Amino acid sequence: MKTSMNSLWNKTCCGLSRLLLAALASLGLQASAAQAQDRPLEKVKFNLAWLPQGSTGGVLVAAAKGFYAEAGLEVQTQRGYGGQRTVNEIDQGLFEFGYGDPISVMLNRANGGKTVMVGAINTVWPAALCYLNNPKRKISGLASIKGMSLGGGAASPLQNIVPAWLQANGLPANHVKLLRLDPSVINPSFLEGKIDLAECWEGANKPLLDALAAREGKTVGMLRYRDFNLNIYGNGIVTSEKLIANKPELVKRFVAATYHGYEYMRQHPEEAAELIAASNKLTAKAILLQQIKETNDIISDAGADNKKLGFIRADRMHGTIEFAKKAFHVTAAVRGGEVYTNRFISD
Repeated sequence: MKTSMNSLWNKTCCGLSRLLLAALASLGLQASAAQAQDRPLEKVKFNLAWLPQGSTGGVLVAAAKGFYAEAGLEVQTQRGYGGQRTVNEIDQGLFEFGYGDPISVMLNRANGGKTVMVGAINTVWPAALCYLNNPKRKISGLASIKGMSLGGGAASPLQNIVPAWLQANGLPANHVKLLRLDPSVINPSFLEGKIDLAECWEGANKPLLDALAAREGKTVGMLRYRDFNLNIYGNGIVTSEKLIANKPELVKRFVAATYHGYEYMRQHPEEAAELIAASNKLTAKAILLQQIKETNDIISDAGADNKKLGFIRADRMHGTIEFAKKAFHVTAAVRGGEVYTNRFISD
C-alpha cells in the first residue's frame, strides 16, 4: 500500500512539474514576444521603381497588413523613376531595397556596383509590344509589325532589348522604327495613333492602357516578348552586397515578410486592391486589381525545383545575363552567380 501511495505521489509530482515547466515556458515566450514588441522597429526604405501599383503590391500589402512590423521592420516605400535608376540608388545607399530587374543589376555591376537580386517577382519578362486592334490591320506575329513605329523613352531598356530580341527571332534590328520619346507622351501618342506600338508591362501600365483605350471605344492587343524567344527574368527584390554582409538577418526578415505579402495578395487579390487603394487615392481599384492578377500569374515558376516564391533558377539567370550582355554590348566579366542569390529564399 505504501509503495502504491508513493507511486501515486511521484506521478502527481511529475505531472505538476510538467505543468509548471510548461507554464513557465509559456510565460517566457510571452515575455520574449513582449520584449520584441517593445524594441524599436528597424527602419528601411524600399524604392518602388515607379508609382505604387500591382507589380509591387506584395510590398504594399506586407506594410498594410503589418507583416513587416511583425518582422521588426518599419518599411517606408517611395516612388521611383525606372529600374536602372532604382538599382543605382540602392548601390549608392539611398535605399536598402528596391524593385529591380537582373539586367539593371548586371549593368550596375559591370560599372563597378555591388547590387544583388535576392528574390524574383516576375519569373518571366513581363513586357510586350502593345498595339490598338484594327480590323484593317491584322497583327499576328513579329513579321506583321515590319516598318511600324515603336515609341520608347530615351533611356528605356527597350532601345537595346528590342533590336537584340528581333535578331534572336531571325529578323533585322531595324525591323521596327524605334523612336526616342519623352515618357510622358508615349501613352497619348499611342492612343492617338501617332505611333503604332508602345511597350507595355503586365502588372503595371498594361491595365492602364486597356482602361484608357476603352474610354475611346478601342481595345489593346499585345505581342509578349516571352512568346517570341525571350526566356529571361523580370523584376524582383534588389539589395546591396554591403547590407547582406552587415545585416543578413535584416535581409532575411525583409525577404520573408515581402513574400508573405505576395502570397497574401495571391490568396486575396480583391482585398489587396482595397488595401493599396486606401493609401493611394489616385489609383483606380479596377486597374489595381487587374495589375495584381497579372502579377499573380507570373510570380511562380512551374519549372523550378524549389517552389518557394522568389526562387531563382541558375540556368535561366545565366540565359538572362547572356542575352543582356549581347543587347547592351557589355564586355565586363559579370557572372550570373554574382547578380543573384537564393540564400534568403532557401533558408
